[in-house]
Amino acid sequence: MHLTTLDWLIVVASICISFVPALILMRRAGSSTAEFFTSGRAAPWWLLGVSMVATTFSTDTPNLVTNFVREGGVVNNWAWWSFLLTGMATVFFFARLWRRSGVLTDLEFYELRYSGRAATVVRGFRAVYLGLFFNCIIMATVNLAAAKISAVLLGWPMWRTLGVCAVLSVAFASAAGLWGLLVEEFIQFGFAMTGSFAAAWFALQRPEVGGLEGLVARASPAMLGFLPDFGDWPTALAIFVIPLTVQWWSVWYPGAEPGGGSYIAQRMLAARSEGDALGGTLLFNVAHYALRSWPWIVVALSSTLVYPTLADLRTALPYVDPKLVGHDMAYPAMLRFLPAGWLGLMIAGLLAAYRSTISTHLNWGTSYLVHDLYRRFVRPSATERHYVAVGRLVTAGLMILAALLTYVLDTARESFQLMMSVGAGTGLIYLLRWFWWRVNAWSEISAMVSSFVVAVGFFVANKAGAQVPSQVALLITVGTTSVVWIVVTLLTRPTDQPTLERFYRQVRPAGPGWRAVRAATGLGPSPDSLPQQFLAWTTGCVFVYSALFAVGNALYGRTALTVAFTIAAGASGLLLYRLMRAMFRSDKPPSGNTTDLLTAAPPRA
Repeated sequence: MHLTTLDWLIVVASICISFVPALILMRRAGSSTAEFFTSGRAAPWWLLGVSMVATTFSTDTPNLVTNFVREGGVVNNWAWWSFLLTGMATVFFFARLWRRSGVLTDLEFYELRYSGRAATVVRGFRAVYLGLFFNCIIMATVNLAAAKISAVLLGWPMWRTLGVCAVLSVAFASAAGLWGLLVEEFIQFGFAMTGSFAAAWFALQRPEVGGLEGLVARASPAMLGFLPDFGDWPTALAIFVIPLTVQWWSVWYPGAEPGGGSYIAQRMLAARSEGDALGGTLLFNVAHYALRSWPWIVVALSSTLVYPTLADLRTALPYVDPKLVGHDMAYPAMLRFLPAGWLGLMIAGLLAAYRSTISTHLNWGTSYLVHDLYRRFVRPSATERHYVAVGRLVTAGLMILAALLTYVLDTARESFQLMMSVGAGTGLIYLLRWFWWRVNAWSEISAMVSSFVVAVGFFVANKAGAQVPSQVALLITVGTTSVVWIVVTLLTRPTDQPTLERFYRQVRPAGPGWRAVRAATGLGPSPDSLPQQFLAWTTGCVFVYSALFAVGNALYGRTALTVAFTIAAGASGLLLYRLMRAMFRSDKPPSGNTTDLLTAAPPRA
């Protein structure tokens, strides 16, 4: 496909504009690890929220959504829509707890919450497991999507795409630190969303589609539905019931971790106050689920009319390696119809989405490997500038490993399922460790080991020809892992009393699970109210799902349902606003001073 001079000028201009924050903030980022990894804990809510949205909008995301829609219709998106329950739980139960903890990375939490050698071991192990292994799988998935898109739009081989993208990402991530990354992502999100809406607009203009009316009239009704056919119970169970009842709380998945974690926790820790941590995470969940879904879905549905089968895709893309052509390739294939100028803007948007995600994962993974591994176990007394310098070298190393791993993966959905299976069953412990004092480091170690062993067992069985349905494998993994870690928790020694009391003084979690520890500290009740948080969580989920389906029904031309969902979104949004005002009024000290609660918390020993 041929790009015009105008297209290339737009792409180059977008790169130059995005690099300005890195150049301006490079010296500040290099001054300390706190600046490099958490922006000096001074980021406002709106910048954090947009950054989270930009990070989770990667080159593989529209490909994955297209894969879901083409294989099973819009309803297949419940595989990730269900994680709104996790995201809203993070907003109202965990965002302020993370900010109060005062840790630099979420792995530092382990030695704040637990005691003994086991706490040290789990921190070091997860630094390698998440920062190196898991993180490189995620980046390889993003790389794969970028390679497929460039193969379609530019005709580039994978090695060239990876080389160009790696140089750009490493140059930025190693220079800018989190402050530069936050500002860059704010700019890049504008490019990415503009490109997404343009792709949807021009997809609808195809003669095979015929606009929104043509799309709704010509697409199969089964492809358009928001809910599954409950007459086909096995399918409904797999794509709707299990995601909403089990998957959302039981699976550790980056960006939707039960209890918050990874780069979401990193941004909550970078917030200037508890309110900013909560507000930023709320903005992320609203934009992630209610704003971004439909442009991708419109393109995916349109692609089923333009390229009904994989054979049609292969015919349309004869110059692309046949091994790369899956249903996820339909999204970049649809981008070929963009006119000059708009194509350049789309490529600029996809490149922006790619860099924001990769740069975030490089910074996040490096924070684990430097702060939680190198600094903690290898060189505990070096200077801040030394750690930043090591971090920049580690950044380059992670990118090289991720690029090599890219050659192992085939499709976006395959990568999604791989990450889901490895993290299955561990989610419950990440929720309960904040609210039940009895959870200890051995609980987490046993959960990780059992989940991994069961997942590998199913992987080997599938390769040997003993196919186990994914929903059955998930339920068995979750059940086995939960039984193992609960038994281990009750059979091992609890965290020592001084550590528990120090944690409670610092974080002040609510609920009966800390009653004995609370009494031992002599402190009053937590500033949080669990009933209020449950109500806010429920209301937030109703608000976002109502907004999501109000937009969907409006696109389908269903007036009555559009009005009903709009009213539900408006009413729940108003209630949510009032609940949040009440929550923050309860956070004010008796004097009426609105200073962040973190400043009033007793210091960690």
